[in-house]
Amino acid sequence: MNRWLLLLLLSVTALALVAVPVWLIQPFSPQTPRGLEVGYALRRWAPVLTVVACAVGLALAAWLWRDSRRWWRRALVVVVLAPVFASAWFARQNHFEWMFNPLGAAGYARADEAAAFVGDADMVLTVERGGERAAYPVRLMAYHHLVEDTVGGVPLIATY
Repeated sequence: MNRWLLLLLLSVTALALVAVPVWLIQPFSPQTPRGLEVGYALRRWAPVLTVVACAVGLALAAWLWRDSRRWWRRALVVVVLAPVFASAWFARQNHFEWMFNPLGAAGYARADEAAAFVGDADMVLTVERGGERAAYPVRLMAYHHLVEDTVGGVPLIATY
C-alpha cells in the first residue's frame, strides 16, 4: 500500500478516535445507550491508541521525508502528520470542562431579596450542612451547570 495513503488513513483514524466520542456524547441532545457505550470506550482507548498512531506516524513521516526531495512534499508530510499529534493532545483533554465552567464564587442573597428573581414555581437545588443552608436556582445555573461553594464548612460542587 502507498505510504502516503497509509499516513493519510492514520491521520483520519486518529482524528476519528477523538471526534466520534465528542459527537456521540453530547450533553444536550438525545443519546442512545449503544452510542454512549461506544463513545466512552473510544474515550478510554484514545489516549493509548493516539500515542501508537504518533509512533507509527513518525516512522511513516521519516520514511516519506527521506524519500522526498522537494520542499512541498516535506511540508505535506508535516501537514498530514499534524492532526495525529493534535489528536494525541485532544485525547487527554476533557472537553466537557470547556463547556461547563464552574461558578467559583457563588453570591448569596437573603430570602426576602431572592424573591425578586426566584419565583415560587422555580426549581432549586438545596443543601443543608452543619445548620447552614444554601439554595441554587436551576434557572440561574443554566449557563454554568456547576457551582463551587462551601456550606457548613464543607466544600461542594452543586450540579444538575
